[in-house]
Amino acid sequence: MTGPKLNEKNREAGSKSGTLARARYVRMSASKARVVLNLIRDQEVMRADEILKFTDREAARVIRKVLASAVANAVNNDELDADDLYVKACYADEGPTLKRFTPRARGRAGSIMKRTCHITVILDVLSEERQAVRDAKSMASRTPSSNRRARVAASRKPAEAAKADEPTAENTDAAEAATTEESES
Repeated sequence: MTGPKLNEKNREAGSKSGTLARARYVRMSASKARVVLNLIRDQEVMRADEILKFTDREAARVIRKVLASAVANAVNNDELDADDLYVKACYADEGPTLKRFTPRARGRAGSIMKRTCHITVILDVLSEERQAVRDAKSMASRTPSSNRRARVAASRKPAEAAKADEPTAENTDAAEAATTEESES
């Protein structure tokens, strides 16, 4: 039983909801794939790829291939820009189960269920608001060469002030000489 696909928003019959890619009969359980799919849902494509790249699960490797295929479908078939895409929906349905048996004690047989799943990734174009937020973040991260200089200069001021307060080597020698003269007399 797969359950409802709660992440597929505004799905209407006969309307196109985005570009999709599907990997069928993948040899892993759907529950293991769903854990990784939850990480990339509603993320931009570049961010989702980074997440999958550094996720230490076997499902991440397969899902990354499906994501790359969905991006290629969007670029080649729908003529969309890859930078403006995000993961609108992603889910893993159960596929057919391969039933195997292993021998058990007293002539019995234990069942082994080799699960399969169908992984689906649906991409769509970012809304205007999300594109504006993304562009504002990227512009803010590009401009700070003058801001960085100001931050570095501000951070150096306390260090320079502390150095000015410290006695120099000449002052310390004079202070030591004065203390030795006082102690001798």
